[in-house]
Amino acid sequence: MQIQVVKSKIHRVKVTGADLNYIGSITIDETLMEASNIIEGEKVSIVNVNNGERFETYAIKGPKKSGEITLNGPAARKVHKGDIIIIMSYAIMDFEEAKNFKPWLIFPNEMDNSLT
Repeated sequence: MQIQVVKSKIHRVKVTGADLNYIGSITIDETLMEASNIIEGEKVSIVNVNNGERFETYAIKGPKKSGEITLNGPAARKVHKGDIIIIMSYAIMDFEEAKNFKPWLIFPNEMDNSLT
């Protein structure tokens, strides 16, 4: 049997922008992507702590150490600049393997999205 488990989580980062006219996705500071083991193009789930919205999109790299977290395209309607969100990705694995799997969980500074 295979199950889905949390692979990566960026817990509580501040939205720095929302660009409705972009084709889609979430732009994430490359430093945060590397620390959380999320790769460009990977499907991610977003939870908006401020308004309860939940949605999916894909990740694209933003400039390193910029703190950028920008929702693009239609997803831009589900956030406001300054909202706090949680970004998660999942992996499918064997049930027994999942019992020992340790996800990449990071907790950036909510003020500037840096890793301290």
